[in-house]
Amino acid sequence: MQLSSLTHKALMVGIALLAWSCSDGSKKLPYLGQKSVETRVENGKSITDSVYHTIPDFSFINQDSVVFTQKDVEGKIYVADFFFTTCPTICPKMKTQMLRVFEKYKDNPHFMILSHTIDPRHDTPSVLKEFGQNLGLDSKKWQMVTGDKMKIYELGQKSYMVTATDDPTQPGGIVHSGAFILVDKDRHIRGIYDGTVPEKVDNLIKDIEVLLAEQYPQK
Repeated sequence: MQLSSLTHKALMVGIALLAWSCSDGSKKLPYLGQKSVETRVENGKSITDSVYHTIPDFSFINQDSVVFTQKDVEGKIYVADFFFTTCPTICPKMKTQMLRVFEKYKDNPHFMILSHTIDPRHDTPSVLKEFGQNLGLDSKKWQMVTGDKMKIYELGQKSYMVTATDDPTQPGGIVHSGAFILVDKDRHIRGIYDGTVPEKVDNLIKDIEVLLAEQYPQK
């Protein structure tokens, strides 16, 4: 499955922004998505700041039947994706690759994974719970959430810049992106990667290291 055109545009934005270097020469990841400029007055002076695309507040139900919101990812970086448990096409490849990410960072207190089902009618909390257990997951480190289908679709398209569409002609009845989205602790998107391609996930793993170093520098 190829990344959607919307995802491709996001990647182009990232390429245009490029990664830049800090004063000490360390690498820093780009910010993806639409950027705006905000001007405010502080102590009588006009200050202009760049405002980067931000994942909005959300509320879903996780695999433990507990409400899961943006507060539960507060202060953490995370990788998000969109899948469904009965997907016969790209999802098995995605979960194989996401397991690599999980194993690499499962002991890091600043990191987690957030998977959204795009088939909430079937993927109830108990189904997600069993699915995660079969993968051998720590549910606190890798959250799987369900909720209103249209809200999940809207969040994917407008916020995470990926798409999912009902299509009864396709295996599983849904066409969706295989993207993994890297989000920083301030809910800004810092990278989008094809989760079906091992080499792209290698890049994600490297970029997680960069983002951890940027946002949680060792003293």
